[in-house]
Amino acid sequence: MAWDFETDPAFQKKLDWIEDFMRDEVEPLSHLGMAVFSILGREKFIKPLQQKVRAQGLWACHLGPELGGQGFGQLKLALMNEKLGRNGLAPSVFGCQAPDSGNAEIIAHYGTDRQKAQYLWPLLNGEIRSAFSMSEPTGGSDPLTFTTRAVLDGKDWVINGEKWFSTNARYSQVLVLYAVTDPDAKDPYRRTSIFLVPTDTPGVEILRNVGVGAGGEIGGGTEGYVRYTDVRLPYDALLGDRGAAFVIAQVRLGGGRVHHAMRTVGACRHALDLMCQRAVSRSTRDGRLADLQLVQADLADSWIALQSFRLMVLHTAWLIDKHQDYQRVRKDIAAIKVMTPKVYHDIATKAAHLHGALGVSNEMPFMRMVTSALVMGIADGPTEVHKVTLAKQILKDYTPDNDLFPSYHIPKLQDEARARFKTELGELKDAYAAQRATEKA
Repeated sequence: MAWDFETDPAFQKKLDWIEDFMRDEVEPLSHLGMAVFSILGREKFIKPLQQKVRAQGLWACHLGPELGGQGFGQLKLALMNEKLGRNGLAPSVFGCQAPDSGNAEIIAHYGTDRQKAQYLWPLLNGEIRSAFSMSEPTGGSDPLTFTTRAVLDGKDWVINGEKWFSTNARYSQVLVLYAVTDPDAKDPYRRTSIFLVPTDTPGVEILRNVGVGAGGEIGGGTEGYVRYTDVRLPYDALLGDRGAAFVIAQVRLGGGRVHHAMRTVGACRHALDLMCQRAVSRSTRDGRLADLQLVQADLADSWIALQSFRLMVLHTAWLIDKHQDYQRVRKDIAAIKVMTPKVYHDIATKAAHLHGALGVSNEMPFMRMVTSALVMGIADGPTEVHKVTLAKQILKDYTPDNDLFPSYHIPKLQDEARARFKTELGELKDAYAAQRATEKA
């Protein structure tokens, strides 16, 4: 058997390089604000760092070598993403930023040669951006309630509908659109298809750019509210087969859920580090915060929650590598999806509180973390859905005892055990009686 909690030395050297690179070159850039993300800013700051990452063989490691990545398994990606998750700039530097990474993955799996030439390679090279246009303003992310329709008109598709929270739509060159193509199909999960829609196609209109959280200018966010009005596309704008949207989306979302959890481990670690630094640095009339028992309790609870979460994420990553089948790991993926927003929220909130007024300011990351935790409870399926999935997977291992009410189950087992070991119990009873008689004598 194999049971190991150590990282092989060769990969540990890569992790050590990432640690130093994050601290010395990536994290300082995050203090420059949105200037880094402008066109000129990306040329000036981001691309030189991306070249250093490529030179280390750490670019787009979630993809296979045929796509310019390393084909790392999920366990290695988890260890990497712990470090990248500390800073929101890091995924762009390492070629694994959402939603482009997930969109590139499904285009790589299901796209035609033409689609790959037009979208995949530019996405992988960081030349264009993309958006995943799935959720709807009236139906959330439930494909059975979607109203956006794609209807064949001759050899063309004509699309009408609205999509909500299409991240980075305003910066994208292609929208990965989820639309109903076969509303009367007997299998409800075969009613929808995915299309690759150039953002500048006539009829595509971004109604609003919604921001996340309380800060920022109204209309200046990155979550696109998109309307499709008589958008006409050729038949081969389909990604994969007609009616295959649900299967394709699960391939994308299964990995995405795990990667969100991986990066959240890093974000939680960052919050805990700041919390500990505050505790040993800040003094009150009663001494250091670190010497107060309530603070110590919060630190202990946070460390235990983070360590438990981290181990579950790593174990899930290991299971995916072992089985190479997301369906076989549904239970574990659902579990870490449920844990992600709770652990993140609890640690970020404790860290903000320990920092006092500074903790709720925009000079510290905690309010963004709290908002991100709330987003993690909604994105890629709400927490409640994953709890239901988890419960169903757990209950599959149990069968009902139709002859008994549950409260009678244990007494029945006790009776069966006594009957089975009747002779031994009698001998034991006689031995006890003899021992007590000897003691009295």
